[in-house]
Amino acid sequence: MTQRSVRSRRTLLERESELSAVDEALAELTGLRTDGTEPYARARGALLAVAGRPGIGKTTLLAEVRRRAAARGCTVLAARGGDQEQQVAFHVARQLLQPQFAGAAEVDLRAQLGSWYDIVGPALGLCAPTDGAPPDPQGLRDGLDWVLTHLAVLRAPMVLVLDDAHWADPESLRWLAAFAPRAEELPILVVVAYRPDELPEHAEPFKALPGRAGGRPLDLEPLSAAAVARLVREALGTRADDAFCRECWAVTAGNPFETVELTAKVRDRGITPTEDAAHLLRDLAAAVKGSGLIARIERLGTSTVRFAWACAVLGTEIHPHLAAAVAGLGHEEAADAADALRGARILTGIESLEFVHPLIATAVYRAIPPGVRVALHGQAAWCVVDDGRGAAAAARHLLETHPDGDPWVVQQLRAAAAETLRSGAPDAARRYLARALREPPDPGDRAAVLYELGSASLLTEPATTVNLLRAALEEPITAPDLRHRIVYRLAQVLAHSDHLAEASDTLAREIEVTGDARVRLRMVAEQFMWDAFRADEPDHPSRSRRMARLADRLTGRDLTERYIIGLRTWDAVLRGEPAHIALHHAERALAGGLGWAEPDRGFEVPVLVALAFTYADRPGRTEELFAAGIADFERRGWRGGHLSFAYTLLAYVRYRRGRLAEAEDFVRAGLRLAERVGPGTPAQWYALGILIEVLLARGRVTEAAQVADDHCFGAPFPAAVVFPDAQTVYGELLLARGLTKEASVELAAAGRRLEPRGVRNPSWCPWQLHLARAESREAPDRAVVTALEAVARARQFGAPSAVGQALRLAAEVVPGSARVKLLEESVTHLERSPAAYELACALVALGTELRRAGRAREAAEHLYRGLDTAVQCGADGLIETAREELAAAGLRPRRLHSTETDTLTARERTAADLAAEGRTEAEIAKKMGVDEPVAVRLLSAVFRKLGTDRTGLRTASDPTQGRGELRD
Repeated sequence: MTQRSVRSRRTLLERESELSAVDEALAELTGLRTDGTEPYARARGALLAVAGRPGIGKTTLLAEVRRRAAARGCTVLAARGGDQEQQVAFHVARQLLQPQFAGAAEVDLRAQLGSWYDIVGPALGLCAPTDGAPPDPQGLRDGLDWVLTHLAVLRAPMVLVLDDAHWADPESLRWLAAFAPRAEELPILVVVAYRPDELPEHAEPFKALPGRAGGRPLDLEPLSAAAVARLVREALGTRADDAFCRECWAVTAGNPFETVELTAKVRDRGITPTEDAAHLLRDLAAAVKGSGLIARIERLGTSTVRFAWACAVLGTEIHPHLAAAVAGLGHEEAADAADALRGARILTGIESLEFVHPLIATAVYRAIPPGVRVALHGQAAWCVVDDGRGAAAAARHLLETHPDGDPWVVQQLRAAAAETLRSGAPDAARRYLARALREPPDPGDRAAVLYELGSASLLTEPATTVNLLRAALEEPITAPDLRHRIVYRLAQVLAHSDHLAEASDTLAREIEVTGDARVRLRMVAEQFMWDAFRADEPDHPSRSRRMARLADRLTGRDLTERYIIGLRTWDAVLRGEPAHIALHHAERALAGGLGWAEPDRGFEVPVLVALAFTYADRPGRTEELFAAGIADFERRGWRGGHLSFAYTLLAYVRYRRGRLAEAEDFVRAGLRLAERVGPGTPAQWYALGILIEVLLARGRVTEAAQVADDHCFGAPFPAAVVFPDAQTVYGELLLARGLTKEASVELAAAGRRLEPRGVRNPSWCPWQLHLARAESREAPDRAVVTALEAVARARQFGAPSAVGQALRLAAEVVPGSARVKLLEESVTHLERSPAAYELACALVALGTELRRAGRAREAAEHLYRGLDTAVQCGADGLIETAREELAAAGLRPRRLHSTETDTLTARERTAADLAAEGRTEAEIAKKMGVDEPVAVRLLSAVFRKLGTDRTGLRTASDPTQGRGELRD
């Protein structure tokens, strides 16, 4: 214990400011000050980043951090990057988190990790990867975030220490770099040390992470001459004179590691530390590093040198028996070599060996002759597999070997890639498969390796995936199943890269040469699906007829048949066939199961089937299906584009139900996820279109325009179909901004694009209705014809929301008294639909028209109902319009807060509305169709719940009190 304390004092000279920052951070973490002053009001975490060149004392400082954290009762998680382990996915994450679950039975692990077990378990080496599609990298990082957050809260206060971050594997480092800024929100102190000049490209985020020194990392400086003199005298005694100490400082440049090693050399050689011996220091310093270090090892004997080489190849956490096997030494010979290296301060440890300092490990590794190094890596790979550590542990060694056409190497690399990919590390899998391709594999296996490599590149480099899969199809393929999988995957990646025509053509060519009827049916289904998303499909009506004939013959006995029936469902929605037909096919598609995360299938068809229920005015059913689908995504760790689509489209469902605040929350969450996937993706187009629609519905036109400008939402529009239709949304935005001519151009262009495809349902895309509004001033007669044609199409589809919306918008362009009739019918339809926002718009519009027609009492009824419905929807702009119309009618809008009116039943709310208008109990009873005593009881309940009376209902509505109360 005393010796350890002395070493700590020696190596932490001139680190007072850094230790002060550590103490301050630990004090904030634990909530306790060390100086006895008042404790912090709230314990909070922090980030400390420590930067410095090799040997400057980063590791020693981090060791002191760990000691002080443990002394304060903190849970300490520690890891260290390794030069040889950078290719091992999640190597650092496993060091940090695996010990926290060590020894736990599977049932306990499942209980601790919950739904994240199958996602993070394989990455942390806690369980084997499951079959099926792997988690996406973002989903896995979210899972690791959850695990670390859970541990931080459960075992608080916690300190996470990462040394040599510049050597951490990319997967762990990206995760920690993204997580570290959150430390202040949690009871966790994150301390990271790295060499700034050696940070790889994927570690760049760490340079931007703040430390405690003015928002920058703590930079460790070389020791002064006085500090070096103190180190020298602590090691060699006070007899070391000033000249000798100054020379020590000169030859080491104030590097603590080199100083300590140099004094050890002086002591070993029995040199008297005086000015007379100072000239010997430069030669001794050279022996501490580089060639001098290697010469020192070589003097220990051939076996010892070979053992040191084997250890350098194996990296950190070296098992002696494995090092012996790699070096080709017997047990006793290896033990002697380990003893010699420990005595020479090259290695440390007994059951598990490691180099005394990373500088030594690097020097030894680089000193291995290239040919010998390659051979040792090959031997290490074989020994690792023979020791039962698996292909993934051997793969990093195989990356360092030369291609030799060895089938065993290809087999191990493919196995490692499969395991790594299912663990959520596609980049590592790509490295292994690229190396397997260079081996090269046997001609019969080459297509399979290309397919696997293409699949591993799918999420990160789709263009590379396309090239690899096309190359795979050019290889001789003896297994038909492999060829089919390549075709499916190639079509998928082409479609997701906005090359839908190429995806369709790829499938069409394969359909012609495929003999298996069931395989051909699936290819037809895939082609139907990608054609459904093509904005430039040349013969949509013909495809619709073919698909309808085929779907009507199918029974839904397997997933392929159900996919075709599901596509028939969506086609019926787009073409505006009667809604009951679309619902019939939707139920057929769902009858046998239509999961969102089926292996080797997309999620597009299940989503389309679910949305069909929304357009047919059954959004509750849609939300049930979405809830199950999102649960499927989250169970598999799909939290990138998949989850973005799910949240975004769920927002669309909420928007159509009139729950605008919820819709905005969901779509913003979807947009955040989409932006993590990348700009310009279909996921982002969906999210932006829906967000703009929601903002327009909420009356925030300026904000909607800003969103469009910030994200370049406009021409050119995507080649893939997105909904709501992007060009139509853009036209609607222009219309809301008063740019009617520009809006007419965009909306007419949308019509020219959609009409030839047979897309006729204004519920899906109301381009005609908005075009009519845009043209109403310049060409009023044409606007009426256009609007009434859209109404006829909506009536054909038959969903009340579709008909009601079409009638409401048509009323804006129809002249004279016909407007009231259209709006009255619109309200009637919308009252039978779940479209609350559309109902609010129709009620306010009808109330406005009735007021202008001099029908004040009826106007007031509809305006009050419209106002209340708008409040429930969160349609702020519509609320203002309704209040202005009520004021114009000489009525005072009620100031009931939504939180207050939410306590009333629907009948009580109606009675309160009528009472606020000054109606008597008899009038209220007649209007509501109830007996007068019932009306009296309803009003009594209103007054009791709201703590007011009739007078209160009326006088509380003074419009001079401000215009924002109803938005509360």
